[in-house]
Amino acid sequence: MQRLDSEEYIEQAHLFHGLHNRVHASDPVQSLLKQMRYEVLATTKLPMAIDYMVAELSQTGMMSTAMQRMDHYFEPFQSFLIASAEDDMGRFDMARALLILEHEARFRSTDASANAMFFFQFETLCQNRLSYDAGLAAMAADAVYNEDWQKWILTVRHKIGLVQLGDLVYVHSQHYVDRQQQQGGEFTLPDPLLFSDREGRIALANRAHEPQYLFSALQRQLGYHAIPKPKPKDNAEAVLPNLVRTIERLETRIKLLEDENREKGIDLSKFMKNQNRPSSND
Repeated sequence: MQRLDSEEYIEQAHLFHGLHNRVHASDPVQSLLKQMRYEVLATTKLPMAIDYMVAELSQTGMMSTAMQRMDHYFEPFQSFLIASAEDDMGRFDMARALLILEHEARFRSTDASANAMFFFQFETLCQNRLSYDAGLAAMAADAVYNEDWQKWILTVRHKIGLVQLGDLVYVHSQHYVDRQQQQGGEFTLPDPLLFSDREGRIALANRAHEPQYLFSALQRQLGYHAIPKPKPKDNAEAVLPNLVRTIERLETRIKLLEDENREKGIDLSKFMKNQNRPSSND
């Protein structure tokens, strides 16, 4: 698959943004897609893709299967995220997937480099605890990567968990080559050489650390794109009713304590008046 024109990715970002903002509504996803079809640019191929997704949702209830069959338009990693969100056994929800896809599509529209895209996609797997095996396989099939990248990602797929990401990046960087040459000993050139001196330097500084520190350093130093963080849920609307009910219960308890302290005892008649009232059948 070849990379699409930037206008396609811009419209994809608009689609995912619109779905993310409306996915919490009571309307089904196919209805939301039908609405979004008239909002995207008609000169792109996205309206036809939406029609196919609507038809697939009507038959199977799954959007990921339609995206997988349209592998000439949607990248495998995009389909992987939607499939992960549709998995009932996982904790990765659709709103989160759509938010990431929106940012990823905008990132693609800027002709993102393979290096920057790799760290963005790998951080997505780490932060959301998605399957490394399936996720890296989807990444390897992405059009943003050339043949050398694809082979290396499949190698990472088998080594991850045994070797840290920082080590894998460092030994395939120009910084590793420069350090070995300075030491003067014999060494084997990394095949392939994918990362720059600065990327290798940052990876070396973050060896034996959690991957999130590596991602954060790359974003600070090289301006790499960070994955979006979900906004915390705003429970302000539920706070006031809960507070009112709590105050009412406290007032009732205080009134009972006051009655008891006046040596009158607790007047239970007001709580039993409904029970003493004759029924309509008597």
